[in-house]
Amino acid sequence: MLDFAIRFGAWRPPTIGRMRILRGLPLTPSNRDTALAIGNFDGVHRGHQALIDALKAHARPRGLACAVMSFEPHPRQYFAQAAGKPQAAPSRISTLRDRLDTLAAHGVDTTFLLRFNRALAGMTAEDFVRELLVAACRARFVMVGEDFRFGSKRAGDVTLLQRMGTELGFAVSTLSDVKENGERISSSLVRRALADGDMNLAAELLGRPYGISGHVVHGAKLGRTLDFPTLNLRLPAAERFGEPAARGIFVVQVHGLAPGPLPGVASLGLRPTVDDSGLWLLETHLLDWQGDAYGKIVRVELLKKLRDEEKYDGLAALTAAIARDAAAARAWFAAAAPATSTAPTPVTTASRPLGAPRISLG
Repeated sequence: MLDFAIRFGAWRPPTIGRMRILRGLPLTPSNRDTALAIGNFDGVHRGHQALIDALKAHARPRGLACAVMSFEPHPRQYFAQAAGKPQAAPSRISTLRDRLDTLAAHGVDTTFLLRFNRALAGMTAEDFVRELLVAACRARFVMVGEDFRFGSKRAGDVTLLQRMGTELGFAVSTLSDVKENGERISSSLVRRALADGDMNLAAELLGRPYGISGHVVHGAKLGRTLDFPTLNLRLPAAERFGEPAARGIFVVQVHGLAPGPLPGVASLGLRPTVDDSGLWLLETHLLDWQGDAYGKIVRVELLKKLRDEEKYDGLAALTAAIARDAAAARAWFAAAAPATSTAPTPVTTASRPLGAPRISLG
C-alpha cells in the first residue's frame, strides 16, 4: 500500500529561481543556443522526465542550454473555450508554478512560456519553426515525442521538422514512449488515475506523490468554528485554466511547516454545503499541529482518496463527516507507522520539489 511513498526523496523549497523563464509572443530571444524540447508538460510525469534527461545528455557536452517550450493555457483549453465547449477542456494536473518548479528541479535551464491564443493558434508550422524555434529559441537540437504535431491545424509533424532542421541548421530527435505496465505514460493517463482516486498509480506515473503547493492564505474561518481549523489554498480559475484533475476528500501530508511532513485530511473541491461561488479550494486540517501558517509556503501531498465530495443538509452533518474523515486519516497513518509507534506517523516520502504559486484557500 505504501511502496510509492517510500521511494521518493524529501521535499525541498521551490527551485524555480534557478531557471530562466522567457514569456510572451513575440518571445524574448534566448541569450544562448539551446537544446529544446516542446510540449505542454502538464504534471511533468516520468515520460516528460525521460525527455528532459535525454535532452540534458545532448545539451551538456555541447555547451547548449537545456530548454523547454511550454504553453499556457493548455491548447485544448483554449480551443474548448473558443468553441463554446468548456466541458471538453482537459482537467489540470499541475498549476503553472508547480509545473515550472518541477521543470527547474529536473535541471531545465530555460523555459519559453508561450500564451496560447489566437495568434499562436493561427501560426503556420513553417513560421513556428522559423520565428520561434530558430529566431527566438536559438534551437540547435530539438527533441520531441514521436506523435508531435504543431502549427495551425496541426499541419506540422516530425518529418517537416526534420526537413526544416536540415535547411536551418538544427538537428531533430524523437524519444520513444515511456510505458507503465505496457501503457504509454501520458498526462491523460495521470488525469485518469487522479479522476479514479488511484493515488498510488498517479505517484508511479509522476515519480512522486501528487501534490499542490502554495502560500497559506486567510479563509472564512469556518473550519475553526467547527473545531477543524484548516490551511487554505485557492486554485487558479477553472474557466481559464481547467478544473483540477483530482477532487474529493483525501488523506494528506503537508510539507513546509515542520522538519518533517505533517499528517492531515483535506478537501479538494467546491464546498457545496457552504459555498456556491464555483471556486475550487484545497482545505487541509492537520491532525496534530497548531501554529500560525499564514503566508508560509506549503506542499499538500494527496496520499489516499477517502471519498467524493458531498453536499450536506447543514453544518452539524458536515462537522460529523469531517470527524469521520479525520478518524479515517488517523487510522491510515497508524497502519503506515512502525509497529512500535502508537501515534499517527507521516509517511516518509521523497517527493521531488514542486513550486509554490500564490493560491488562496477559503
